[in-house]
Amino acid sequence: MNIGFIGLGVMGRPMAEHLIDAGHTLHLSRVKETSQHLVTKGGKAAHSAKAVAEASDIIILMLPDTPDVEAVLFGEGGVASGLSSGKLVIDMSSISPVATKSFAKRIEALGCDYLDAPVSGGEVGAKAASLTIMIGGKEEAFERARPLFEKMGKNITLVGGVGDGQTAKVANQIIVGLTIEAVSEALLFAKRAGADPAKVRAALMGGFAASRILEVHGERMVKETFDPGFRIRLHRKDMTLAVDAARALDLSLPNTATTQQLMNAAIANGDGERDHSALIRTLELLAGGPR
Repeated sequence: MNIGFIGLGVMGRPMAEHLIDAGHTLHLSRVKETSQHLVTKGGKAAHSAKAVAEASDIIILMLPDTPDVEAVLFGEGGVASGLSSGKLVIDMSSISPVATKSFAKRIEALGCDYLDAPVSGGEVGAKAASLTIMIGGKEEAFERARPLFEKMGKNITLVGGVGDGQTAKVANQIIVGLTIEAVSEALLFAKRAGADPAKVRAALMGGFAASRILEVHGERMVKETFDPGFRIRLHRKDMTLAVDAARALDLSLPNTATTQQLMNAAIANGDGERDHSALIRTLELLAGGPR
């Protein structure tokens, strides 16, 4: 297929590479030094999002936040200006479910289909093509895109209509954020109580508290290795989506709100670009600092 890919960041680069390796022709926007290897492998650099859309049958976005998606879709020289009837836009970013529905209506008015397909699994999952992909949109559009999803992920689910993929991703981020906070508290408690956090973690991995987050992020906390992964700044964005949606629904999500505030504090303390497992550093500060 002729595929456009816009958003060649930590996640987008390996996702795009898997599609190139599968034999697809990729038209790439915003090629920088870190993504030049994709052009070497056969990707075609384009000068604008509009040019990507003109050259592609399916256009994939993997961008940081809602305003970024809106600008790339509808800004000057954006995707929408390069679309023609029958094309498919897939937004794999993690953004507002409400905005997603609005974007879809505008794209569908141009005679094109729209899927929201946010992912979970982080950089590790992107590189291993083992991402969980949560999709909202029409079933026919989903089936058209399924072969591409299968090159990027393993757990691929059509959740429902447009926006439902983003809703599932927000739910995912609530669980991940609160679990990181819980593991942070547990390991900090173990340390301050005089136990070896590494050995406590190893013991917990054999019990009911075992989880992928305790396994991966718990190890990062013990070793204090916080290179991203997934940045606190970006996870705070997702928790804010959850808090904002809860307010619109008149829904109380007290622990989600608390974890969002802890992420605010982490960013204020200069940890926004660290992996979200670095949230333990914020709890240490609240406890009087490292000892």
